[in-house]
Amino acid sequence: LTRERERLAALLPFPEEVVAGLDKLSVLRLSAGYLRAKSFFSGMKSQGSWEQQLHSHTGREAPMHLLIFTDLQALNGFVLVVTSEGLIFYSSHTIQDYLGFHQVDVMHQSVFELIHTEDQQEFRRNLHWALSAPHAPEGEPSTEGGKSLGSAAVTYKPDQLPPENSSFLERSFVCRFRCLLDNSSGFLALNLQGRLKFLHGQNKRSEDGSALPPQLALFAISTPLQPPSILQIRTKNMIFRTKHKLDFTPLACDAKGKIVLGYTEAELRMRGTGYQFVHAADMLYCAENHVRMMKTGESGLTVFRLLTKENRWKWVQANARLVYKNRKPEYIIVTQRPLVDEEGGEHLRKRSMHLPFTFATGEAVLYQSAYPLPGFPDPFQSKGKTSKSKKTSHSHGGCSQKDRVDPSSLLGAVMQQDKAVY
Repeated sequence: LTRERERLAALLPFPEEVVAGLDKLSVLRLSAGYLRAKSFFSGMKSQGSWEQQLHSHTGREAPMHLLIFTDLQALNGFVLVVTSEGLIFYSSHTIQDYLGFHQVDVMHQSVFELIHTEDQQEFRRNLHWALSAPHAPEGEPSTEGGKSLGSAAVTYKPDQLPPENSSFLERSFVCRFRCLLDNSSGFLALNLQGRLKFLHGQNKRSEDGSALPPQLALFAISTPLQPPSILQIRTKNMIFRTKHKLDFTPLACDAKGKIVLGYTEAELRMRGTGYQFVHAADMLYCAENHVRMMKTGESGLTVFRLLTKENRWKWVQANARLVYKNRKPEYIIVTQRPLVDEEGGEHLRKRSMHLPFTFATGEAVLYQSAYPLPGFPDPFQSKGKTSKSKKTSHSHGGCSQKDRVDPSSLLGAVMQQDKAVY
């Protein structure tokens, strides 16, 4: 079974580093989603042009559903296709630029998990051909997904529906979607504009085993209700995102992050906790905001230095958010913007004017550091050298425990770094 799953994962039309981070259920979910999409586009052969144009432009026949939407960077939004049951049939990769979710996180998932509770009924209404979707049971609007997806959906025969080119099937409405980016309050208002179209080639069957006719699905372009500012447009191409475990161990990094830092995802995951990449003078500052995020769900803006593959320090401005599943924190998404050295230095000067860090907020528990802290010297006298010597001196204070340094602690992270980088 494991070998078959690995073979199935290798066939998915996603980059190797994305596939490597998928769990078993995600592989099966994405495989089902890809096969449904492939079946839909294969059914379009009878209508000609699409496949011929794709083949003539790309020289490839598959995966067609990925080739349809190739140049989306110029679009102020992302493409979204949702079935009548509320399942995300397709989402363009540019959804990450607006909501922070990777394409593989949302494909073949319930769209209602992303929509604000108060807007879910409006979305259901627009999925229905007559704008009169049945109301969800009281108290259950946000849990509709998975097995219960089809419970509220009604199947129709084609002769019961308006013609596909009818203006009656055009849609334009506003919904708030969950957003992981730091420029929102957790939700982003999107204007969805498109129309209901038949979803061919799905081969669905009713309870008695008879084949069901194609049903209508929402094909829409989702754009932010508030247009982006010039500054947002300029900085959009510089921002990268990383995914971490709750202890900040790196799990994934997008393509822009690999360009900025120079590491592959495998190299990021080999180092242990993500603190091996953080400058010694910034570690306690990052840990303080890490603990804040575990308590409140968001770290707030954090400016610190990351170690690149060329052994240079790169200033970034980051905001980390907890992502919950079934009301429990599951992983951390960090949105990071590179800064120039002058801007980073200015932040460092402002930080040095604040009071020293408090050590009663949980770092010792979270990072399993058993070392007593005899005193707190000013760590900002020389951009990290003092901070590093502070950690070295406090390791001498507990020299009997030196052989028992936890590699996942802050001290362990510093000791794993090459001194030459400073």
